[in-house]
Amino acid sequence: MSITLHRGDLAEGVSFGPCVAIDTETMGLNPHRDRLCLVQLSAGDGTSHLVQFAKGAYDAPRLTALLVDPGVIKLFHFARFDVAMLRRYLGVTCQPIYCTKIASRLVRTFTDRHGLKDLCKELLGVDLSKQQQSSDWGADRLTDEQLRYAASDVLHLHALKARFDEMLAREGRSELARECFRFLPTRAELDLAGWGEEDIFAH
Repeated sequence: MSITLHRGDLAEGVSFGPCVAIDTETMGLNPHRDRLCLVQLSAGDGTSHLVQFAKGAYDAPRLTALLVDPGVIKLFHFARFDVAMLRRYLGVTCQPIYCTKIASRLVRTFTDRHGLKDLCKELLGVDLSKQQQSSDWGADRLTDEQLRYAASDVLHLHALKARFDEMLAREGRSELARECFRFLPTRAELDLAGWGEEDIFAH
């Protein structure tokens, strides 16, 4: 694993190709209260690029250009949260999107285990450590353990996408998945606007 840490924005000239795996680390799970601290990215080549943000400093033109590039698939696990955080703090609407958690829910209906750690173990035979998940991501200097944890969260998403593409096609649910992915920015906007828990489609 190779890790490159960028402060405030991606370095000039960094390229990811047609599909980039993305994750975020935050101070908590409430986008109105808990700030964005870190964005992790990988082209699926064993290298992770980590963009660290100081409090209140979210001017990142190279990163935001990548997030809105229509020619680059933004690959997440649980995109609903990450897309909302990126919308709230960077002011961008990510598209197009692929979410491995939604893909898992659509084809792995035989289980309720759809976490990234579970998927990596069951589909790829990879053990992910979640020891640093609840650590202080707002620190000025992140530990080596935090950096390795953050980097690992994006290293395996391309392999998971490949597996889910096969499973979605096999079960005839590829188009359904695409429509779910397309709706995610709207779902994130609903979360940010106060409809996080209420199901507006319910009776």
